[in-house]
Amino acid sequence: MSTRELTCIGCPLGCAITVTMDGSTVTAVTGNTCPRGDAYARKEVTNPTRIVTSTIRVNGGIYPMANVKTASDIPKGRIFDCINALKDVTVNAPLKIGDVVLSDVAGTGVDIIAARNVPAK
Repeated sequence: MSTRELTCIGCPLGCAITVTMDGSTVTAVTGNTCPRGDAYARKEVTNPTRIVTSTIRVNGGIYPMANVKTASDIPKGRIFDCINALKDVTVNAPLKIGDVVLSDVAGTGVDIIAARNVPAK
């Protein structure tokens, strides 16, 4: 049996959670005050994922850069692959929030979408 200590990010409370594991199987989650804490802890110790945020270049827009993010979470181990895939991405204005700027980033099956509107000049 092993344990892992986590701080929950499921809500603003930031509960101190203890996860007990038998090998790769979660046997107990304690310290959470809501069901989201239990779900977060189980996922974090078995298959951690993250939303990735970054920026890309924009041609012909009123801003030279635009914020982007993954449309959903990706495996934590693929974050740097995702960032590397974005380093040479440039799009043309106009750009609207939710526009797909890169499909299936780094083979994750997740799209990169715009997180900022960038009108054309």
